Amino acid sequence: MCLKNRTAMITGGGGGIGSAIAESLAKEGVKIILFGGNNAEKLNATKEKVEKLGGKCFIFAGNLTDDNFIESGVESVIKSVGGVDILINNAGMAINQSFDKTPAETFDKIMNINVRAPYLLTQKVLPYLLKSDRASIINIASVVSHAGYPNQSAYVASKHALLGFTKSLAAEVYEKGVRVHAISPGGVYTDMVKVSRPDLTPDGMIMPEEIADIVCFLLKNRGNAVIDEIIVHRLNKQPFLV
Repeated sequence: MCLKNRTAMITGGGGGIGSAIAESLAKEGVKIILFGGNNAEKLNATKEKVEKLGGKCFIFAGNLTDDNFIESGVESVIKSVGGVDILINNAGMAINQSFDKTPAETFDKIMNINVRAPYLLTQKVLPYLLKSDRASIINIASVVSHAGYPNQSAYVASKHALLGFTKSLAAEVYEKGVRVHAISPGGVYTDMVKVSRPDLTPDGMIMPEEIADIVCFLLKNRGNAVIDEIIVHRLNKQPFLV
């Protein structure tokens, strides 16, 4: 499938995976919408990369945990761009903290960013995706969507929830022509990892560009088969938490 002239909304577009996905899709001729986030420096850096490739990129900055922003932001996207073919829920938050020392406000923050935001954003974008003849939703989950690691209880809970949401939605909208996928990477070397696991190095880890390649594969090879989840393992078998 040719992706040229399609439009993709990406959350977490200033981060490693989100930025790599934006670049990869731009190379395919996809119009990029960076939705959410308030780090202007990182968002603009991604936009510059896309534009250097000859692509079009628009930034709609804001707080993804703010319901008003999600509603008004989606409306602004539609007014400015006209429609959406692809939604990639990539924004996320992780913390390396023991269960007994994880306060309620930290749990709520992680769940709001990792689960509630993609859930509500997808609700707002779905009516416009249904107008596309090649609509796809890709949720960036994690290897912890399947396993539990110490000092990651809140993050693990959120990614289990995101995966469950993905599978349910995939079954619900398949007959309407919308494909829904989850990618569950283990050990991608991003800024979030550098903060939550400063002891790790890039050696043996997955690079963001590899996840971007998988995203492109799913979007370009859209058929009748339902691929509701792809798990991406590292060569290094040591436990990893993000």
